[in-house]
Amino acid sequence: MAKTKVLFVGESWFITTIETKGFDQFTIGGYETEIQRVIDALGDDFEVTHMPAHEALNSFPETLEELQQYDVIMISDVGANTFLLNPKTFQRSLRTANRLDLIAEFVRQGGGFAMIGGYLTFMGIEGKGKYKGTVIEDILPVELLPGDDRQEHPEGIMLHCDADKSELLRGMPAQSSYLLGYNKLIPKPQAQVLIDYQGDPMLACWECGEGRVFTWASDCAPHWMPVEFCESDFNKTMWRNMTAWAAHK
Repeated sequence: MAKTKVLFVGESWFITTIETKGFDQFTIGGYETEIQRVIDALGDDFEVTHMPAHEALNSFPETLEELQQYDVIMISDVGANTFLLNPKTFQRSLRTANRLDLIAEFVRQGGGFAMIGGYLTFMGIEGKGKYKGTVIEDILPVELLPGDDRQEHPEGIMLHCDADKSELLRGMPAQSSYLLGYNKLIPKPQAQVLIDYQGDPMLACWECGEGRVFTWASDCAPHWMPVEFCESDFNKTMWRNMTAWAAHK
């Protein structure tokens, strides 16, 4: 059987640290990703292409045909501006494809899509994710808040899973290890909420046109998702089940 092809966008960042020691000051730079945790969770049945957030500015597909090389598109911790402000438009005032529209059409024609929580997805910190009111919100099984939607839980929260509720939860343990936060979302009437926390949809899905979409309200890596959760059967089974479903597998 052919592997499920996944385009995973985001989960990468640059770090700039300024250290001041008495009279002197210097800058340290760095670059990090957390994509390997998702690749490990999905396992060998999935072929994951990682597109870091800074590369997506120039390299995210600008045609539907390019997107349709993949079964599922995942976006994690990268805001709407990265897709909307193509450098050719922002720097040279040239018309370019609306890449959010392309994602929506990809879904309507049968593609799979997932949005994963974080400081720059859904609405995120200070509302900078900026997906509210876009076509991406239209295809999601949830509505977004108008501003900062983060729910920080430094005390840790645990999720409960009823595997009898849906075939999509098969094999998942009844309880997770702890998470440290998530994006607050509002389920749409037709959505299937598979896992919630005090009424907030943590894992939700629906069918949109010919495609399938799911949302995971927390992160897929630290800090909201601690290493213990990343490496748990709860997490690994969830990603495999949901991504296979989104790909119509």
